[in-house]
Amino acid sequence: MPDNSKRNALARQWELLKHLPSRGTGRSAADLTKALSADGFKVSKRTVERDLVELVRLFPIECNDRDVPYGWRWMPDARVDLPGLGVTEALTLRLLSQYLRPLLPKSILHSLEPRFRQAEAKLAALAPSNRTTRWADKVRSVPPALALIPPRIDPSVMDAVEDALLAEQQLEVQYQAPDAAEPRALRLHPLALIQRGPVTYLVATAYRYTDVRLFAIHRIKSVAGIEKQARRPKGFSLDGYIASGAMEFGSGGAVKLVALVASGLARILEETPLATDMTLHPEADSVRLTATVLDGWQLEWWILSQGDAIQIIAPAALRKRIATTLRRASNQYSGTKPRSTS
Repeated sequence: MPDNSKRNALARQWELLKHLPSRGTGRSAADLTKALSADGFKVSKRTVERDLVELVRLFPIECNDRDVPYGWRWMPDARVDLPGLGVTEALTLRLLSQYLRPLLPKSILHSLEPRFRQAEAKLAALAPSNRTTRWADKVRSVPPALALIPPRIDPSVMDAVEDALLAEQQLEVQYQAPDAAEPRALRLHPLALIQRGPVTYLVATAYRYTDVRLFAIHRIKSVAGIEKQARRPKGFSLDGYIASGAMEFGSGGAVKLVALVASGLARILEETPLATDMTLHPEADSVRLTATVLDGWQLEWWILSQGDAIQIIAPAALRKRIATTLRRASNQYSGTKPRSTS
């Protein structure tokens, strides 16, 4: 079993071979040293030169001494399809596995699993001597809202949805709407998948209708693929659909929001604005906020989460909805004892 220094040297030399070009004048030892440094291998130019001299005896590489500085490259017609993962690829696969699994179809995940394991093994082996390999242990993505436990999705349902989406074919599903006592049959034309927080949604049209809707995957109780081409609305764009405000779960229309906010909230909004056209103007004991935003549930949830740090002035309809919700909430706490839940 090789010790850490020998293992690190072998990995470094393998990365060095991958950085050599197969055409052109070649890369200088100084340039290759910088490339290895970016991969997390802290070595001197002299060490790289020694590595190259050693590797030239084992691999079809050459030094181009006709130009200054000298360039190292693969010989003409040499095979350069080196197996294995580089540090950059291993780190990328580790992060891909960590954060993008819910968005990858099972067929792709199945083929990637060996690469994920290989990436983990490479990063673990080099971790004692290579700081770059430890990057995945130093970064995390944390949702800004309360972390909810994802709903359970039937794996067979997810497989069928992914297969139909890839094949662009129709689906027959039994869908349990949140306000329905029983699931109902729907013929869907799948368009895309969207991960919103802990919930995965299927973007689709139903039957011959052209309006695009969202269907929570965990509410699909059963599914059957139909070998018929799914219809795609003319001009449909997933990015355009999201930009329209569809994921705000509201009207999706833009409104001019006017509100009075506390100074503390104003300071937060200066750092993370609600919109590109947002303005903040001090007024007496508060700050007047104006911004063009998408009207929807997400906006209302955000406003309600600020408590007494915000007062909506306009639109009037939004002010009325917020006031009604706060009044009902206040009524629930107005008594001396909590309302019985039995």
